[in-house]
Amino acid sequence: MKQTGLGFGNPHGKTTQGTTHRSTSKTLLLITLTLIILTVIPLYFPFNKFPSLSSSNHSSSASRDTISPANHPHDQLITIDDNHHKCDVFSGEWVPNPNAPYYHNTTCWAIHEHQNCQKYGRPDSDYMKWKWKPDECDLPVFNPYQFLEIVRDKALAFVGDSVGRNHMQSLICMLSRVEYPIDVSTTKDENFKRWYYESYNFTLATYWSPFLVKFKEPNTDDPTLAGIFSLYLDEFDNAWTNHIDDFNYLIINGGHWFSRPSLYYEKGQIIGCKYCQKDNITDYPMTFGYHRAFRTAYKAIMSRKNFKGVAMLRTFAPTHFEGGDWNKGGDCPRKKPFKSNEIRLEGSNLEMYLSQMEEFKWAEKKAKDNGLKLRLLDITQPMLLRPDGHPSKFGHWPNENVALYNDCVHWCLPGPIDTWSDFLLHMLKMEGRRSAEGKLYSKLIKV
Repeated sequence: MKQTGLGFGNPHGKTTQGTTHRSTSKTLLLITLTLIILTVIPLYFPFNKFPSLSSSNHSSSASRDTISPANHPHDQLITIDDNHHKCDVFSGEWVPNPNAPYYHNTTCWAIHEHQNCQKYGRPDSDYMKWKWKPDECDLPVFNPYQFLEIVRDKALAFVGDSVGRNHMQSLICMLSRVEYPIDVSTTKDENFKRWYYESYNFTLATYWSPFLVKFKEPNTDDPTLAGIFSLYLDEFDNAWTNHIDDFNYLIINGGHWFSRPSLYYEKGQIIGCKYCQKDNITDYPMTFGYHRAFRTAYKAIMSRKNFKGVAMLRTFAPTHFEGGDWNKGGDCPRKKPFKSNEIRLEGSNLEMYLSQMEEFKWAEKKAKDNGLKLRLLDITQPMLLRPDGHPSKFGHWPNENVALYNDCVHWCLPGPIDTWSDFLLHMLKMEGRRSAEGKLYSKLIKV
């Protein structure tokens, strides 16, 4: 009898015993691979495996983590639930969390003195009792057991300024409920630390690079250059770029130091400055050097052919000085978060953020061509709403005879910066999901 089936692979529209057998084999293989991915993903995110920290820990399911549309500005951190509902985890409000904080300043030795607000007399504690609630979904509270399991046999580095160090110290405190790390630093310089979690073979490191590019401290021997940094905008800062290959994850940040007086160099020659007040040298806005420094940092990462990890940009964390600048009596006296409709990003905070996003988009396009995994940890909007989370004057004793300004740049520990670990864990889970789905897709297209 004549066959009338479609007969894929047969140009005459006929089937044979051999083609039927091959089609059946392919179908079985597709079904098998589908079952594998449905099994592998839950295994990678075994929520019930880890001890619960609060009743809200497991309120969201792993099904909310998936690959998102590439045209969304936060495409790497959109969660999508079973109803194909999209959620931007960076758009939301701060809501009360009576279960917080999850560590105490007396139980975590990693807290920097200037961020130990409770030790130095901050009278209120409500600033520690909030959590970030995205508009359309939930962001689970950080689970240290799950985090350490995901980063088992891996290494993560923070690269940037002291706010990056602030972030690392927060993470150490958040992980202290499971394990304290061993100091395995190869130098006594506190700006370059390495910590090792022995039970998980996990290394955590920090690299001091406030400009992300090669720089020199002000020349104290030349009074005409007093207080002026030298930034080599087209040269890598080898203090961290030489170690990129050592890590599976890089979290880069920068911003606050770019407001300082600086000379800008390219190809070894002065091309301009910021606040240098030098004749015949063009004075550029702060974003001039900022743009170029980030582009060079991205070029450094992309130049490492052996780096197969994930590079993350942690966006600019806004300052909250009121009543003056940092050196003119400015302070941050507020005691509770803003609502999202009560404040907007503006001024230098906005300029820094837009500059970062522009360079990130440039690098993201290049990264796709080079196979580099570049992700966005966009904490700017959530932290804009937290004027209450800074140390202010509670980073030293009131009667201490030291010249310190009110600190409205860094964050109290415990405090709102701990939420960055919630975002970070979410990113790592997304990365695992993305990797699993990518491997499945590669297998399917070969069928």
